[in-house]
Amino acid sequence: MPNSQLYPFERNRYYPGKMLTTADFQAEQSYHIDKLRFLNSLMYGSGIVCGCGVFNLDDLSILVESGVVIDGTGREIIIDSSIVKKLSTIEGFDDLRSDVACLCVRFKENEIHSVYAVSHKESDQDYEYNRISESFELFLVDKEDYEEGLEIEGEFLTREQIFSGPNFEGYLVMPTTVCKERNVKVRLEIRKKTAEEVKLSFKGILDIPSFSAPDGSQQIEIGVDDVELNENGVMYQDYWMKVQNQAGIESNVILRSGSAAAFEDDKAISAENSVTIRVRLSDESPSSLVGRELGRLNLEIRQGFGTDSIRLADIKLMRTESAYVIEEIRELETNNYIELPAQDSIRNEYLEYYNKDVDITVSEDTGRSGASDIMSAPITGSDLKNVATGVLEIPLGKDARAGDIRYSGEITHGLGSGNVYVSIGYEYLSQDQALGANAKSTVYGNPELFSRQAQQLVDAETAVRVLNDKGSFVVAARLLRDVEFLVLTYRWVAIKFPSGDEIDAADYYGKSITAKTPTVVMRPRENYYFGVQFNNMDPCSITYELTAPGSGEVTTDGVYTAPAKEGVYEIRIYCSDMPMVCTYAYAIVKTNPNEADPGVTPEQNEESLVKIPELNL
Repeated sequence: MPNSQLYPFERNRYYPGKMLTTADFQAEQSYHIDKLRFLNSLMYGSGIVCGCGVFNLDDLSILVESGVVIDGTGREIIIDSSIVKKLSTIEGFDDLRSDVACLCVRFKENEIHSVYAVSHKESDQDYEYNRISESFELFLVDKEDYEEGLEIEGEFLTREQIFSGPNFEGYLVMPTTVCKERNVKVRLEIRKKTAEEVKLSFKGILDIPSFSAPDGSQQIEIGVDDVELNENGVMYQDYWMKVQNQAGIESNVILRSGSAAAFEDDKAISAENSVTIRVRLSDESPSSLVGRELGRLNLEIRQGFGTDSIRLADIKLMRTESAYVIEEIRELETNNYIELPAQDSIRNEYLEYYNKDVDITVSEDTGRSGASDIMSAPITGSDLKNVATGVLEIPLGKDARAGDIRYSGEITHGLGSGNVYVSIGYEYLSQDQALGANAKSTVYGNPELFSRQAQQLVDAETAVRVLNDKGSFVVAARLLRDVEFLVLTYRWVAIKFPSGDEIDAADYYGKSITAKTPTVVMRPRENYYFGVQFNNMDPCSITYELTAPGSGEVTTDGVYTAPAKEGVYEIRIYCSDMPMVCTYAYAIVKTNPNEADPGVTPEQNEESLVKIPELNL
């Protein structure tokens, strides 16, 4: 970019008897010219101030209307009258390689008014130009070669590609920093790359820890059906959510692994298996945040936003070896008209990502949906102090036989040390004729008594050893008959009775949390978000922790990363201010999670793939 460094500014210092030379007069002009251009670039930005429309008059010629443009260095480009040009006479036409060209305008200085140089030396020219005319020139460049310069968007927004096909590509866009207890939107952006007539359909699920969707959940279903766009067309779909007032400075918005599917007509195209957008959490207001971020842009960054030319239009051509026809003149996809002042324009654009008239709040019945209720009614009794509940799994292996004993491993119930009673019940799905669908049931005690009513029950006797001083327990199960199951699922309930001078926990009666998906099958190193639903309590800050070393990693907002080693791993989830209100989630890590187990029949494999999510709603 020529003349891009306008500062530092120097001006003449006059004193008595100073002899002024040509360099002094040039410095005098440069000071005022560069100062004006510097202020133009900061105050107005770059783009079209007015006019400069482009129209095709016939198959070979175009009309460019009069107007005013400011380029990236603040130079005013004035097209004082409308001009008609044959496209082939414009600079750059002969170098075009593609069928889509950008018509651009740039600043140009012309030396005019030749005069006789009175005091020229013998080595100098007899004539010099007496004036410099500020003008412009049009030129053409292949669209793929046009340099847009840096976009200010990249300093404020995060953009992640989620699918790409021969004709369409899609992105998720949202601010890099969000404001706690304020609304924010994530944008689904779809772009058409070709002129082929084809429809796009896409669907996926966003897990949004630290956010609340309008329905109070922590997930958002995104997608579009049968979208048709012109070449280079863009479509936006916005999804609003509210930032929770959680501890921490970072969070994530995750495109759930395996949820994304994209189709061009009926043909599947490549979609990302899992995408994570990392965002920072701020206590600032949106206006303060945007103002601060704008003010932080230094001069070097601002210089990169503009270019020494301004694109006026895109021209699509039909070309042969010896001729061309102007097929179409396209308006620019983005509005590059300067709205003064430029900073207000940018401010308003980015405030759209935070301002929304509707209130995104958690509904009152969040976390109280039928089969997922745990201890939903208040518990009475003056002796009962604290209650915790959760789900545990006991792996059996492939060759479990009658008489075998399996252990759950040590489980922390979250009620602390002391006198704690733990009861467990076998959890299973069965066909309910009244509902006409599968229903979840839990049997406390000997499940053999219900074997005739539900053939899916596993006959096993259980025992619980409570480690009072450690605040944990271990479950043992002995099989009473041979089974082909790989995992036994149990629901546990722990009750702590008062002993000595303890804190009154009456406010915690009936309150509990449950993992929305207590058990998930994952690949090594894969990410998964363990969402939480609240029972008989308002949403609160949640803490996640691993119960054993080498179990992977879990972030403060519940994004779990599986370890490289296969196995079953436990994650403890509890309320940060009420550690006794807790639950557990489990990750079954397999290299090939969908691979059929050789020790299980095809029918059982199919059944297990369907039931795992339903067992752990």
